[in-house]
Amino acid sequence: MKSTINKRSIVISGHKTSVSLEDEFWRSLKEIVTARNVSLSDLVADIDTRRLHGNLSSAIRLFVLNHLRAQVRQSPADRPPAISLSAI
Repeated sequence: MKSTINKRSIVISGHKTSVSLEDEFWRSLKEIVTARNVSLSDLVADIDTRRLHGNLSSAIRLFVLNHLRAQVRQSPADRPPAISLSAI
């Protein structure tokens, strides 16, 4: 399965910027936004202010990766259902 990278525009901290992300990372980011009940712009602005280096797209990928790693470390009773590898 081929992963596509799409450029998306977003307004953060009052200015318009764009990020290039694979669809999978974009969907995961939107799932995190929904679970946290925050806006996409607010979460991306927070990621932007906390990044130490690299571009915003890379910082978002690392944020999503770290979020998923934290979920894996949760106890099995608290862990969300496993994702089928066939969906990847």
